[in-house]
Amino acid sequence: MSTLSLVSWNVNGIRAAVKHGFVDFLKKEKPDVLCLQEVKISASARDRAVFDFQNYTEHWNSAQKPGYAGTAILVSEKLAQPIVTNGLGKPEYDTEGRVQTAEFEKFFLVNAYFPNTRHDLSRLDFKLRFDDAILSHLKNLTKTKPVVFTGDLNVAHEEIDLANPKENDGNPGFHPEERKWMTKFLKAGFIDTYRFLYPKKIQYSWWSYRFGARRRNVGWRIDYFCVSDKLKKQLKQAEILDKVMGSDHCPVTITLSS
Repeated sequence: MSTLSLVSWNVNGIRAAVKHGFVDFLKKEKPDVLCLQEVKISASARDRAVFDFQNYTEHWNSAQKPGYAGTAILVSEKLAQPIVTNGLGKPEYDTEGRVQTAEFEKFFLVNAYFPNTRHDLSRLDFKLRFDDAILSHLKNLTKTKPVVFTGDLNVAHEEIDLANPKENDGNPGFHPEERKWMTKFLKAGFIDTYRFLYPKKIQYSWWSYRFGARRRNVGWRIDYFCVSDKLKKQLKQAEILDKVMGSDHCPVTITLSS
């Protein structure tokens, strides 16, 4: 039985990631598909850059604002190439390069970088509107074929998903409204692959740069692979590669039978 390996990583700037071993990671892991968030590179700067992503077809969705947000999908040239579309058809999100949809033969892949609500919660309403817009998009896709959904969702769903839940109750990324949306999303016919396979395992995918948080493993699990219920039986593995450096996030992965 053949398998498909997918990796997702908020690289916090693709140029910085390349300087810190990204290409070596790509050559070592050899994923079939790699989804990136927060690439932080404009289309014009990307044209000037020379990235050594050999054997991959690149699909970029840069934000209009230079050095901000943005997403990308790298697809192995061994695969039949998907049709990739950028955005949700809503300019307030699409100008920030937050969503990509790739249509493969048997499923859709959606790569997303969710807004951060900011320390003062000034972008909470913006994020909640984005949440609902992307859920509507995902539901529409599932009418045609199953969905693999990945990215930095900027929310820890349950207390097990962050090191200090009591202290962070109501804070950005652990606000009740954000968590409530995540529950609603999962009830809409999707599974959180990591938590499905490991109901009680504690691992994190993001750490603050402050106070030696990563060294002390004071982190949050805010990067996800979720799949339609229909793909549950094809899920073979889900991992958090928390030893991989190069960003304040680490890669997350799944393996599906194909």
